[in-house]
Parts: sequence; structure tokens; C-alpha cells
Amino acid sequence: MSKRRFAVIGHPIGHTMSPFIHKRLFEIAGLEGEYTVADVPPEALGAMMNELDELAGYNITIPNKQRIIPYLDRLDDRARLYGSVNTVCNGSERTGYTTDPDGFLKALERGGIKLAGKVILLGCGGASRTFAFEAVQAGCSVTIAARPESREKQLALANEIREKLGGAEVSCCLLSDISGEYDLLVNGTPVGMYPNVGGMAVSAKALSRCAGVFDAVYNPLKTKLIEAAEANGSVSVGGMSMLVWQAAAAHKIWDGTDYDPADIDQLVEDSAKEQARLF
Repeated sequence: MSKRRFAVIGHPIGHTMSPFIHKRLFEIAGLEGEYTVADVPPEALGAMMNELDELAGYNITIPNKQRIIPYLDRLDDRARLYGSVNTVCNGSERTGYTTDPDGFLKALERGGIKLAGKVILLGCGGASRTFAFEAVQAGCSVTIAARPESREKQLALANEIREKLGGAEVSCCLLSDISGEYDLLVNGTPVGMYPNVGGMAVSAKALSRCAGVFDAVYNPLKTKLIEAAEANGSVSVGGMSMLVWQAAAAHKIWDGTDYDPADIDQLVEDSAKEQARLF
């Protein structure tokens, strides 16, 4: 009997750690599974669907988390609410899920950061949508910061959150206009990601007024943003923890697998070492 096949799709995707992580998750669970990578630019997504249908399931990353939705038969409640999909399970239907919330919340929990108070969110793309919805549902006051060219998308996200979550406290500003103190800064942009590791999406001055910092970027392990946060004495968590925890949540969808937190913590550490070896 051949192994069930899985994959991750995105563009560009040469930096992905997903095969390493998912293969280890199959091993920990004692299950057979082949996991590969497919570079799929947005314009090629429709033409790839028949090929993707041959997989048992797959993950989606930048820039296809929203673009995949029109090609799916069904969305689970969270994916529909957030308008973002990072996991698909193939069966009689193409069903889309988002496990980013699981990864985000677990990463904060394991890193000792509470999702509460005033949150400044950098970016308004697929991952940022999840962060914004989760923060609002946790009772946070959320400010979405974006570049001028993303203003329309930024305002649309804020309005969507207000419409879907009555009483949501959401405001918007430009990245260059961030002011005041925040309990948590969340970076949902790809700024600082390998190979362009020298950038931060926020000024050092604005960052210095944030008690906690979460950066969804996982390559490099310590982005310039995380290094600056540590220098400020802020509690900080990088994206590797979220990446591994959201992957574990995908296996829960595909196979019903529950993992011991200690095993996932070890996999986070091992994944960091593997990434350092590769890059």
C-alpha cells in the first residue's frame, strides 16, 4: 500500500520548513505519510486543482491563503469567519480549514504571553486576519497598522471584523504613525523574512513601547524585530513555535492525532536547529 500524499503550496516557497515538521509529526504519531513542496503562484492555482485533488490533504501559505477559497467546496466555521485557509482535507469534498489560530494561541501560551489589553497588529494579509480576529475575540483593543498602499485592504478588514463581531474595538493607522503604548505587538507581515533579513515593519521607537512582541516570521529564527524586542526587555516569541503548533493542528484534522505538548516543544527546538543548519 502506497503512502498517503500531502504537500504545502505557496509562492515563493524555497524557504519552507514544512516537510521537516510534518514528516516528524507523522513519525511521532506512528503514521505513514509523504509530504512534498509545490511552488504555486496565484495565477497557476486553478490549473493545479486537479493535481491537488490527488493528495490526501495539503497546506497553503503566502500568497494563496485567501485565493484558494473559491476553489473549495466547503469551509469550516473558523475559515469562513476569518476568510483564510491554510489547510485542506480532501475526501468527497475539498474542505478548507485554518489552523493558524491554534498555532498563534499555543505559541503565545508556551512563550508566556497573554493575549489581552491593547494590541498593535502589523499588516492586513492572510495571517494578520487571523491574529486580528483572535485578539478581538479575546477582548483586546486592536489597532491594525499597514502601509499607505494597503489602506483600502486595511479598512476593509477592520470593517469586516466590526460586522462579524459586534462590539469589536478595532482602529487603523499607518505603520509610520504608530504611537502610544501597547501590551502586545504582532507582526503579520513578511518583513524580515529570509533572505531579506535586515528589515523591520515598525520603527525601533514604536517597538520600544510594546511590552510583548510576537513575530510570525520564522526564518530567521530571531528576526531583527525579535532581537530589538529582546534588547528592549520585551517578552518575545518568534514564528517557529506557531509554525509547528499549526502543523500539529493540521494533523488533528487529517488523522485526529493529539500530540503531547512536550513532543511539540521538542519539535520546535529541533526545527530551529534544522533551519539553522540549512540556512
